[in-house]
This record gives sequence, structure tokens and C-alpha cells, in this order.
Amino acid sequence: MTEKLYYADSHLWQFTATVLRCEKTQDAWALCLDRTAFFPEGGGQPADTGFIGPARVTDVQERDGEIWHLSQAPLEPGTEQSCRLDREQRLRRMQDHSGEHIVSGLVHKLHGLENVGFHMGEACMTVDFSGELSWEQLQKIETLANEAVRANVPVRAWFPEPEELEGLRYRSKLELTENVRLVEIEGIDLCACCAPHVERTGEIGLIKLLDAQRHRGGVRVELLCGMDAFDDYRLRQEEVTRVSRLLSAKRDEVPQAVERQLEAAARQKERADRLSLALVRLLAEQAGEGQENICLFDELLDEVAQRELVNLLTEKCSGLAAVFCAGEGEGLRYVIGSRRIDLRANARRINAGIGGRGGGSPTMIQGRATAEPEAIRRFIDAFIV
Repeated sequence: MTEKLYYADSHLWQFTATVLRCEKTQDAWALCLDRTAFFPEGGGQPADTGFIGPARVTDVQERDGEIWHLSQAPLEPGTEQSCRLDREQRLRRMQDHSGEHIVSGLVHKLHGLENVGFHMGEACMTVDFSGELSWEQLQKIETLANEAVRANVPVRAWFPEPEELEGLRYRSKLELTENVRLVEIEGIDLCACCAPHVERTGEIGLIKLLDAQRHRGGVRVELLCGMDAFDDYRLRQEEVTRVSRLLSAKRDEVPQAVERQLEAAARQKERADRLSLALVRLLAEQAGEGQENICLFDELLDEVAQRELVNLLTEKCSGLAAVFCAGEGEGLRYVIGSRRIDLRANARRINAGIGGRGGGSPTMIQGRATAEPEAIRRFIDAFIV
């Protein structure tokens, strides 16, 4: 059994330990020490990383009471090694996890909901609660959580004796009967948890709820705490400052400036749509009557206008009405219509002739063509069923 130093002192960053075993894995080395401050993955919290002597530790897992450290290099069993954790990473994870306990404890205390899922990801944490909460309720939880941080109350972690455990009411996702470790945040929460935590809530610094969505009959909440929340706020501030400069508006006037830009863009789109339809009618009028096939190329039409032009052109020809437009992606965007030819039945032949991929209905097909415009024109002009 590995001595778990992280239970005795969650702020222990450096220690010495003896290598008991070193085993080769598929692409790394697994080291077992007589004692460790490296926390193995568990309770929704990722494993610590750091160094054992010169060997970089990339993952830590527990198997049958033994803690195994995945290393990029082997170490000789029986040697004593100086070990150190990635301190900043551990601190941030403790801030996040302890902050999550405060939020979950308040949700349970005020609304009777259970934390039924917890994940600590790279971008943020997510917590799933067993019932729905409005954003207004969550904002109140956020305020109370930060007040608990400001109060700087103690955070206690211990293994109660069985008789003590029987008299305690605590949160837990699993039915636990032995080796139960409890984490108590004074006046806020009592929860079974195996992870390292801060010693007082003031260490958390900040708790920020980012978003919430309905999830499996409850609500999934995204949040950040401590330095992770600080970094997120700094990034958001930089983004707002950048947008304010682009809009030539003060930062607190960005929403109004964006609304003005959206209104202007909507007016421009409406005007562009009218111009596009006028161009469609003009192009259709210029096409001669009584043709077998019609093939046009254009660089201005969007997909809606392109289809409308094809609809108008099918009234002027007995065969194919084809319009090819430049756009995003490789080749030309095409729409081909006909009132006489079954285009779905002839789609393979047409695509082969224009270097295209696409399909549709008997009266209209669309896709992308990669052949040269002149080759496309020759094929469409000569097409007969």
C-alpha cells in the first residue's frame, strides 16, 4: 500500500520517496513508490503531473491501494528520488474542485438537488444536477458561493470512524461503507471526496458560473474557480476591448454598437436580395426563347437567386437550364433544372460530363462541378436525351 501524502497535506509540492517497482508498459514506464503526493485520477479530478527524479510523470493511477506513476523514463528500484508536483496545476485544480463543492453544497442545501455528474475539463468544469434551476437561481447561488469564499471558512478533510460516520449526513454519489473520506466546508457542505482540497475557502479566490443548459431532466452548469476564472475574465476583457476598437465604441457600449451593426447588415442584405432578384430577372430576359439547352456562368448570385434563375430559364428551353456560380470551396456551384428531362435519372451522366458531384429531384439537381467552364459549356450545349 502506497502512503498517500496528499491526504495528510494537500499543499505538499516536494517530497522524497523510494522506488519500489519499475514496470515497462506499452509506451512508457510505471513506477510504484513507497509514498507519494501525486494524486491519482479520481472523483472527477485528473491526475497530477510532475517529476520523480529526472523522470517526467504524465499520469497517475491507483490499483489495489498502490499508486502507479506513468513515466517517460525508467528508474532503478530501491533508489531514493526527489519528487515534485506541477504546483500551479495542483493549486488550480484544488481551487476549482473546492469551489465546485461550495456550489454543489449550496444547490443541495437551498434546492434539495443532487450533484449527479462532475467533470473537470481543460476549458471548464461541468456539474450535472438532478433537477432544473433557473439562471436567476444560479446567479443567487454564485453570489452566496463567493460570499463563502470571502468568509474564508475552514475546509476539513478526514476519515471518520464508523460510529462517527453513522451519525453524519453527507453528499455522495455512491453508497460507501468503508474508508470514507469526508470533506467539510464549514456551514456550507459535507461531501464524500477523495481529492485534495484547499485548507480555507479564501484560497479559492473567485467562483464564476459561465453557462447552464437543460440536461437529462436536470441542468448542466459550467463553472470556473480561482486562477482559471481569473484567466477567463482576462480573456473575455481582452475580447471585448478588441471588439470595442473594431466598432469604435466604448467597452460598455459594445452591445448597442453590435445591435446597430446587425441592423445595418440586415438592411444591406435586404437591398442585396432585391438587387440579386433584379439581376436574375434581367439575366432571364436576356436568354433567348425556344432554346434546347441554356448554360450561364455568374460570380454574384447566391444559392437562392441561382435556383430562382434556373426556374425562370426552364420556361425558355426544352432541355437543360444550367447555372454555374463561383463560390466557397473547390470548383463551381451548380444548379440544373428541366421540365422535360428526368434529372435524377440522368444525374450520373451529367456529373460525369461536368466533373461534378451532386443530385436532387427529377426536376432539379445541384452540387459542385470541377471541369473547366468551356468544357462544361460544350457538354451542356450538346446534351440530349
